[in-house]
Amino acid sequence: MPHLQIAVVPAPDQVVVRLTGDVDVPAAARLTRALQEAAVVGRGAVVVDVAGACFRDCSGLWALAVFSDELVPAGRSCRVVGAPAATRRLVRSAGLGDRLELDGPVDEVDPRPAVPLPTPRPSPPARRAGLPYQARPARRAEDRPLRRQVRPGTLRRWR
Repeated sequence: MPHLQIAVVPAPDQVVVRLTGDVDVPAAARLTRALQEAAVVGRGAVVVDVAGACFRDCSGLWALAVFSDELVPAGRSCRVVGAPAATRRLVRSAGLGDRLELDGPVDEVDPRPAVPLPTPRPSPPARRAGLPYQARPARRAEDRPLRRQVRPGTLRRWR
């Protein structure tokens, strides 16, 4: 993904901050500045759209959590929308589920598995308890194939 792109879009009752690209340690400072700009521009809630962002580590999420905590005394809120399953897992593993307001549950499960599930194989037939191999009945002499007999003194040559 490309470097982080940040767009601040003011609206009458809220300010939307749209993130696109990689969010990592070097981009966290830019994200913090953009969030502070969004807090100054508008008066209502701040909505952060992370649908196009890929969080490489927790630094961007920590910046969002600190920003959310700073808005609470002023009676404002910061809501994170469009978070994919990977971002929700990162929020949960960083322990930020109670500090960030997501548009859905933190533990939301992705309905599509990352890897297709294998089809179950039928169970093998039951084996007999005492024998590790399949026993066959012995052949009778009349059921055995006939052998060619070589007369003594005759040589067989192969060409």
